[in-house]
Amino acid sequence: MPTPLLLVPGLMCDASVWNPLLPALQPHADCHVVDHGTADSLVTMAQQLLDAAPERFALAGHSMGGRVAVEVLRLAPARVTRVALMDTGYKARPAGAAGDEEARKRHALLAIAREQGVRAMAAQWVQGMLDPPRLADAALVEEIVTMFARKSADMFAAQIRALLARPDATPVLRTIRIPTLVLCGQADSWSPLSQHEEIAALLPTPVPVTAIADAGHMSTMERPEAVARAMIGWLQQG
Repeated sequence: MPTPLLLVPGLMCDASVWNPLLPALQPHADCHVVDHGTADSLVTMAQQLLDAAPERFALAGHSMGGRVAVEVLRLAPARVTRVALMDTGYKARPAGAAGDEEARKRHALLAIAREQGVRAMAAQWVQGMLDPPRLADAALVEEIVTMFARKSADMFAAQIRALLARPDATPVLRTIRIPTLVLCGQADSWSPLSQHEEIAALLPTPVPVTAIADAGHMSTMERPEAVARAMIGWLQQG
């Protein structure tokens, strides 16, 4: 029986983030994509996931979904058999001016979503998400913008609240002793390679970071074949 694998999407994302990987992953795992609904905290998202999950499962989180995965490990570490943290972060929002600036930028995007529509916001937001040459791929850009546009501005506001109130994941990372994949797009400007190197170094047994060439923050959609190969290797680890 294939192992259950819960796939956790990030901010304003849905199954479209994971769908390009499923043909390759499904022979190796029983894949299920998580939906955060209207939850406005990472802990609530993690608890919802646990409430619906099988007793034991593998877990992969992309972007904000990686932070949710860490909260699952904080709440119920014995239930997770392996974890993949992808294009994500681990620090709390910084104090002072840096944290205020992050909140300002997030709320500026929310204002566009409320005043001009989520699609207008997404068309602007996507510009920093991809490896720059991939911005010429009109079909890829359209798929990402359409995915965001399926969510409401109220849902965006809820998920922004969740991210601004994010806890520091450092203590949890230091306890992870299950097979762990740390992966990011080499050109991820939001969650850069250096940040993933810090995540990997915090693990009790440090792992090498898997850097996906010619990919930015949306690595699963930009280079699905390379990401799937890395995930299959992780699923096959003893």
